[in-house]
Amino acid sequence: MGANGASNNRSWNLKKFLCSWAFFWRLLLLISVVFYTPLLFWLTDFLQCRDSAIPRVAERISTASSSIIARTATYKDRIPRVTTYAGDLRKLESSWNALSFGRDYGRRRLKIAVFVKKWPEKDKAGGLERHARTLHCALAKRGHEVHVFTAIPRDPVEILRSDKSMHFHFTNYTDPVTMFVNRTEAWATFEAVERRLKFDIIHTESVCLQDKYAKGRDNVVVSWHGIAYEIIQSDIVQEFTRDPAEARSSSLRERVLKVVDEIKFFPHYKHHVATSDSVGDVLRTVYMLPPENIHIILNGVDEGLFRPNPARGRAFRATHGVPSDARLVFGMAGRLVKDKGHPLVLRVLRTLFHDKKNEDVYVLIAGDGPWAGRYAELGNNVKVLGPLASGDLMDFYNALDVFVNPTLRSQGMDHTLLEAMMCGKALMATHFSSITWSAVVSDEFGYTFSPTYESLKRAFERVSEDGRAVLEEKGVACRKRASMLFTSDKMASAFERLFLCIAQGSDKENVDFCKYPLATD
Repeated sequence: MGANGASNNRSWNLKKFLCSWAFFWRLLLLISVVFYTPLLFWLTDFLQCRDSAIPRVAERISTASSSIIARTATYKDRIPRVTTYAGDLRKLESSWNALSFGRDYGRRRLKIAVFVKKWPEKDKAGGLERHARTLHCALAKRGHEVHVFTAIPRDPVEILRSDKSMHFHFTNYTDPVTMFVNRTEAWATFEAVERRLKFDIIHTESVCLQDKYAKGRDNVVVSWHGIAYEIIQSDIVQEFTRDPAEARSSSLRERVLKVVDEIKFFPHYKHHVATSDSVGDVLRTVYMLPPENIHIILNGVDEGLFRPNPARGRAFRATHGVPSDARLVFGMAGRLVKDKGHPLVLRVLRTLFHDKKNEDVYVLIAGDGPWAGRYAELGNNVKVLGPLASGDLMDFYNALDVFVNPTLRSQGMDHTLLEAMMCGKALMATHFSSITWSAVVSDEFGYTFSPTYESLKRAFERVSEDGRAVLEEKGVACRKRASMLFTSDKMASAFERLFLCIAQGSDKENVDFCKYPLATD
């Protein structure tokens, strides 16, 4: 009887495991490695022999891959959306930005160490660096002691003067071009500081702090601004948009192996902040991290800097040669490079401006890169403005009717989308789950497209058909959503509460910061 009971118990445990989500995602990853990638490359070879089929099949494959990787678009509707919440914040599966946190935490002040590959200089920075500066400047202004471990910049005096509320510990960089921090030296500097100063929190922007140093430390928090699994979809897209004359990249095969590597070393970091809803889901299901160690805190932008101002928008248009009777003004911002989708946009714009009915449509482009000169060849309806300072960016967004983000690379939450939303502008963006789960969650906020010529062209046409009145309605909805979720204050409040929750073991006031709501919320 005892033997039969043990056998039945083992059988039950096996059935339970086979029916679990953990088994399902392990099986899916195995299928991806063994079957999906070779099939994809075989299909690409076939399509290259049938040029006329490429646009149609590429769009279908792109849509299918989006469904596979994002677990279908409809799944986002099943993600819990917080309206009211009470309980342990570590069990919250949706965005912390949707909650309202208080600001009065008594005398509780944290000592925070920050690792970031480089610090932004004079408004020249990527999303990760902008996130680091916006967040930690806000925390420093709230009275927390913030120490930044990063690479020495070109003008350290300027940074020390502009961000004087923080303590900087500069080390050498590994490459004079990228100027990314030497991570080994940064850690050695940290250890020297730590001998005289006990840090409550160690925060790293992506893997600036190597996992071998994070292992075994319960106060380490990593913010992910792009993970390998998320980028697989981008690699598929770029494979199908590749010119047949170009050599095929091996990145897709390598990316699957990188996902496996990340699944192995990600647990060395104790706490994980996902900067988009979709990444939070992937960390739980594919990377199999403990749910209580995953926290979704969406990126935020300076609500004081980015806000609606129609008058300044009209002045910006006039300054850059856009006539007052222009029917529509599209805008793009960022690096003008291939993986941001600019070859595709260039091709679509050539077609659109070949039609005389679009003579009163204009495009403003803020940024620089290899495609700047090619855009300039399109004529006076396309204005390439070069990189803009933060103050000018607000005027730029206000000059637009719709903001376009054609990226082919799905990585976290793009700040330009949030900045445009804060300025009350409708969006037009690639249908990646990082965008559709958090920003353009429905057509109330704008338009999404597959990264193919036909889909992007149709999106431009839909905007033109809807016209300015519809775009203004969508812009109002964007402003409302951004004000609720994507402000720097919302982001800083959520991080502050998370840090207090993690560090509360040393809190003498015995307040459980992991509980929500507190009396101060």
